[in-house]
Amino acid sequence: MRAPIMRRMNLVELTSIAVALSMDALAVSVACGFSARSVPNRNAIIAALFFGGFQAGMPALGWSLGELAYSQIEAYDHWVAFFLLLSVGIKMIWDSFSGGECDCKKSFINPLNYAVLFALAVATSLDAFAVGISFSCRRLPIVFPALYIGATTFIISLAGLKFSSKIGDKFGAKMNLLGGLVLIAIAVKVVVEG
Repeated sequence: MRAPIMRRMNLVELTSIAVALSMDALAVSVACGFSARSVPNRNAIIAALFFGGFQAGMPALGWSLGELAYSQIEAYDHWVAFFLLLSVGIKMIWDSFSGGECDCKKSFINPLNYAVLFALAVATSLDAFAVGISFSCRRLPIVFPALYIGATTFIISLAGLKFSSKIGDKFGAKMNLLGGLVLIAIAVKVVVEG
């Protein structure tokens, strides 16, 4: 049986993770805002709810699966968290240089297309699933962090959709690069503390 939760993540670290995880959703939101030209408030809120909802749900799912496997990896938990966060960070950096983000200008003309919103929300929240597993390995609680990550993504996605014409298409890759670097820095912190 697992030991009780040992510590809580500080708000600065949690905010860093939440902002880093929201970068994919922001990049997609900005691109989708450009493709739609004008995004009514109702559409923007629904799209942001998709992104934020999945960003909240995926860490909880990853954490739950991590709980099942924890007894098998307890001695190596900090290394598991390190490699998960490192791989997510590297993927985000790779995407920033290779144009790995979704080409929403071709596929997402209507920001209220639920099937496309669902696919984009799942695709942009896979990183959060891995982060949820790393939370479980570090014996951190998940309810507040998941809600905080979801709320952060909701706000950032909503802002991205509404103000995409002012932000500019060229910043999407830089946002992914920044998000990846933040996750790698947190991964290094985990292994140093571990």
